[in-house]
Amino acid sequence: MKIHTGEKPFSCNICEYKCIEKSYLQKHMKIHTGEKPFSCNICEYKCIKKSDLQRHVKIHTGEKPFSCHICKYECIQKNNLQKHMKIHTGEKPFSCNICEYECIRKSSLQTHMKIHTGEKPFSCHICKYECIQKSHLQKHMKIHTGEKPFSCNICEYKCIQKSNLQRHMKIHTGEKPFSCHICKYQCIRKSNLQTHMKIHTGEKPFSCNICRYQFIRKSHLQRHMKTHT
Repeated sequence: MKIHTGEKPFSCNICEYKCIEKSYLQKHMKIHTGEKPFSCNICEYKCIKKSDLQRHVKIHTGEKPFSCHICKYECIQKNNLQKHMKIHTGEKPFSCNICEYECIRKSSLQTHMKIHTGEKPFSCHICKYECIQKSHLQKHMKIHTGEKPFSCNICEYKCIQKSNLQRHMKIHTGEKPFSCHICKYQCIRKSNLQTHMKIHTGEKPFSCNICRYQFIRKSHLQRHMKTHT
């Protein structure tokens, strides 16, 4: 009946957590004590809940019991499938109250908000690089280690990111998915098309602070600046 009445008689003496059952509170307290009684016998993973361990073990077994009926997506958790399905339905329940950004996941919105706050919680211990996401820092660190895990099977090209390899492969296939609607220009990257469009609009966002010369590309400005030194 406590579910219907909203009564939560058990509360944490450290934070504001409240719950219906004593067992829930006992599990919650492990967050504060750091206790992780369940551990994986294959890797070093440890957790508070038995259900979390059972879900984790599927990573090692390769079991993915939840699958999308529209595409080939498979996953370990039901909630991941529910989030995935929003890709097909187009549903984006989380929206930014500052700009027009909308997304499927709450975590994606939380990450996005750091753009507005300027918060960059992840930083490189070698250089001054700072970023919003841990995954971005992990990719960045490969610059220092020299690691290039993605390689082209046609030429000797190697790179840090999978997306860079996918873009590179278009050189071999001849694919140019981005095209100008004014002239016949085609290119591999969206950023190249955006730069190209400035030719038609006349926009020159990069200007010399010594003379009045303006440029479409930052690289052109950098090359120009050498004439003043």
